[in-house]
Amino acid sequence: MLLTITTTHDPATDLGYLLEKHPARAQTFPLAHGRAHVFFPEARPERCTAALLLDLDPIELTRNARRARGGDTLLSHYVNDRPYVASSFLSVAIAQVLGSALGGRSRERPELAASAIPLEATIAALPCRGGETLLRRLFEPLGYEVEHRRLPLDETFPEWGESALYTVTLRASCRLSDLLSHLYVLVPVLDDDKHYWVGDDEVDKLLAKGEGWLKAHPEREAIAARYLKRQAHLTRDAIARLQADDDPDPDETAQRDPKTEEVLEQKTTLGAQRIGTVVAVLKEAGARRVVDLGCGEGRLVRALAEDPFFERIVGVEVSLRALDIARDRLRLDRLAPAKRARLELLHGSLVYRDARLAGYDAACAIEVIEHIDPSRLDAFAHALFEHARPRLVVVTTPNREHNVRFDRLGARGLRHPDHRFEWTRAELESWARPTATRFGYDVRFLPVGPDDSEVGPPTQLAAFTR
Repeated sequence: MLLTITTTHDPATDLGYLLEKHPARAQTFPLAHGRAHVFFPEARPERCTAALLLDLDPIELTRNARRARGGDTLLSHYVNDRPYVASSFLSVAIAQVLGSALGGRSRERPELAASAIPLEATIAALPCRGGETLLRRLFEPLGYEVEHRRLPLDETFPEWGESALYTVTLRASCRLSDLLSHLYVLVPVLDDDKHYWVGDDEVDKLLAKGEGWLKAHPEREAIAARYLKRQAHLTRDAIARLQADDDPDPDETAQRDPKTEEVLEQKTTLGAQRIGTVVAVLKEAGARRVVDLGCGEGRLVRALAEDPFFERIVGVEVSLRALDIARDRLRLDRLAPAKRARLELLHGSLVYRDARLAGYDAACAIEVIEHIDPSRLDAFAHALFEHARPRLVVVTTPNREHNVRFDRLGARGLRHPDHRFEWTRAELESWARPTATRFGYDVRFLPVGPDDSEVGPPTQLAAFTR
């Protein structure tokens, strides 16, 4: 199982820095079912090629298959092409052996890792259950020039016909991380099989590795179905999440009268207004050490990090996938040491006591509480107001009354499928005022976004102080 990656970027030997592998050394990495070798067949300033060779152990594969089947010894376990053709084993090797390059990270060449360079990838034997047409439909929309050769069943006996295997070469000018992400997802899609059990976490893997390209791909439904081994419930989940990304977030696309000069000049999205309002409230209170609860992909954390007023910024998130995205977007491993020391991302739940969150000036829960089941809001309040107990708590949440101003949303509609509820202004006050009194805080309310005279602003903010 052989993958080669070639570049003519000047100097081409920078490919070694991008892969974090030395061109002058051959390296071997243990895998669960064999070994992976990385070496450079050529390493010249004008052209450099890196090779990833998987040496899978057919006996170990068979042992695992027999264990999974209770000791069954069918001959088919021994006679198969798994050790020799590109499959999900290659995706696992890319993630384990070339993980930094897959994530777009390079200690020595961070700028190059974020840049498009000329790349050529060749897979020696790639199953394509769908033929040349599917091969082109998957890779050409991503900007690749596709060159392929179908392999015979046996070179010695051409009369036996052609196999379902292709030698495939892809050429494009792109980031190395994009190329590896495309291969990570599409190699098992072309094979239409995986060597391991596919569960719910595979949906997260698909969406994480497909970020930035999958939702716009014309074959995204077929990609999802094949990647998830045609498990209908997983495929529906993946497609629903991709489609949710397709629909504009009403919080980002508040409908206004397009004829007014004020609207025509308005360039700031509601999301940016929300962050701007929160930052202003924090600075007004003199809060320099801030925890962002439910930080998601790190938008508020990034805004705070760019302002030297804030000395310590911590993001807390329950979703590991969202934390990974936040780390990438914040580029934590590339920040200057002084700036990096101000930031920290933590994995944690918002409804449990967490000693790590005590002692901060302020805590923010921005568009978070509507994702919490109503039955757990009391636990959230205790964890935040009683145990973490910052001087300032800033909470924002959608104003349900404003939903009638959005297309495709009526008075009873919700802005996101994961929202457990959305409150009117009166409902927010009916929760916030007793909570403030109970834990010794004062509370005030601020509008975020255009304050409609009939239905109020699209987002409402409650600021608790003690």
